[in-house]
Amino acid sequence: MPSGGRVRLIVGLGNPGSRYRGTRHNVGFEVVDVLARRLDLAFESAPADALLARQRGPGARVMLAKPLTYMNRSGGAVQALRHYFRIAPDALLVVADDVNLPVGRLRGRKHGSDGGHNGFASIIASLGTGEFARLRVGVGRGDTRRSLTAHVLAGFDENERQEMEAAVERAADAVETFVEDGIEGMMNRFN
Repeated sequence: MPSGGRVRLIVGLGNPGSRYRGTRHNVGFEVVDVLARRLDLAFESAPADALLARQRGPGARVMLAKPLTYMNRSGGAVQALRHYFRIAPDALLVVADDVNLPVGRLRGRKHGSDGGHNGFASIIASLGTGEFARLRVGVGRGDTRRSLTAHVLAGFDENERQEMEAAVERAADAVETFVEDGIEGMMNRFN
């Protein structure tokens, strides 16, 4: 990613702790972890209930965040980070799982509703608006006889894991496009 321009805050949603690692609900965390590796950044404590990895210096373009508040309370951490770092509304991108999309499919949006996602609902409630960019990563709905909570807190089937690993890499590519070309460029390339 080239230097210059304003800083973008990329928030990956998930649940903290080893118990949730590799679950469908933690795809947002996985995407920002890939980005941190690509940019050679390390996560550290933040001025909010989150982990933060950021570029520093005059050419800094990216801050990556993982709220530690659990999915349903992500909004407080996102609002605190936006306020503390004075992030413009159009410089925020939230990455999360989506059960309404097939496994591995990506969908970017400029704004919108929570779509039944508790993480997005919390952020919209905290920010007082749905006017922020989001990247949804499809994790599939699975067996409709199984509770949705059990589904999103479960890991991927063996036949899905490889597809999801590729989707997480593509999602990281999409975020890099957002940083470079904004939400329109990301949507044009990855939707």
